Amino acid sequence: MNRQKLAQEIIDAGRFLYGRGWSPATSSNYSARLSATEALLTVSGKHKGELGPDDVLATDLDGNSLEPGKKPSAETLLHTQLYRWKPEIGAVLHTHSVNATVLSRLTLADSLVFADYELQKAFSGISTHESQVLVPIFDNDQDIARLATQVQPWLDEHPDCVGYLIRGHGLYTWGPRMSDALRQVEAFEFLFECELKTLSITQR
Repeated sequence: MNRQKLAQEIIDAGRFLYGRGWSPATSSNYSARLSATEALLTVSGKHKGELGPDDVLATDLDGNSLEPGKKPSAETLLHTQLYRWKPEIGAVLHTHSVNATVLSRLTLADSLVFADYELQKAFSGISTHESQVLVPIFDNDQDIARLATQVQPWLDEHPDCVGYLIRGHGLYTWGPRMSDALRQVEAFEFLFECELKTLSITQR
């Protein structure tokens, strides 16, 4: 797919995710694989519901901007490490929903486990509710390179990982196409909301 079409997919994703309340204001960042060695990412500090064609830029897989004058998101390395990890990944979405933020703060463990939800089948590679989806939670860190070094060992040890949370921050998920990544964001948000509602009932 060419740059123009990929950029439009990112723009459309931003409008959808902002509209659902999962990417408020200038939070979040999105990307798509441009080639084997390049990615197309949202630039830093742009409102995600109002993205235009100039609000994306190409980077190499080390996170360096390939377009002078455009500043990539501070979290670019968390996108590019996923493209290096698996060549089949074609899109990465990072969102900042209320549910993801609150649940990651309430969960004291270093991971969440979803089990027996029918909607787990929305995740790539899962074909039954009789399964478990393990979602790691990494502590937030303004040093993104250091955070990436925490994420990589988990990815290497869990090749079936479909997403992860940064505590008090947000969700990262991905897929072969933008549509796959969007589907997984929706599935995660449903599960996050179910878990929070369950906690609100059981802890009364």
